[in-house]
Amino acid sequence: MTFPTICSITHTEIDLDALLAQITLPSSGAAAIFTGMVRGVTTRGEPHETVYLEYEAYQPMAEAKMKQVADEIRRRWPVVEGIAILQRVGRLYPRTPTVLIACTAAHRDTGVFEAARYGIDRLKEIVPVWKKEISPDGEEWIEGDYIPKAGE
Repeated sequence: MTFPTICSITHTEIDLDALLAQITLPSSGAAAIFTGMVRGVTTRGEPHETVYLEYEAYQPMAEAKMKQVADEIRRRWPVVEGIAILQRVGRLYPRTPTVLIACTAAHRDTGVFEAARYGIDRLKEIVPVWKKEISPDGEEWIEGDYIPKAGE
């Protein structure tokens, strides 16, 4: 059986119901979902207002790395049935979902929570997405702490 996998950079709003319909099989009884959102107040350094974020990505490379993350999830948790990994790009305002990781499986106690957690952590590590934060005082490119190792 082929399990559904969606890996996408998108400019459009994330439709959770549509995604779940695409990654849910008749045998699926559980879905673990992580959604990251734009904060209106950022606590990095001194707390400050975020007016909006601008996300950018080189789509072919980013989607290939997302597929790598999905493949890693499948190797570590073979019971995961469906996987969706989506990252929005463009101008996004506070309270807007920016990223979604969803994993489905037959049961909740099969590692589906851990698989989704791994998915978001790994996405942050290796998927090339750039974020610029715009505040009332100016703008700043936000850099992550991770430096990829050869082969990642």
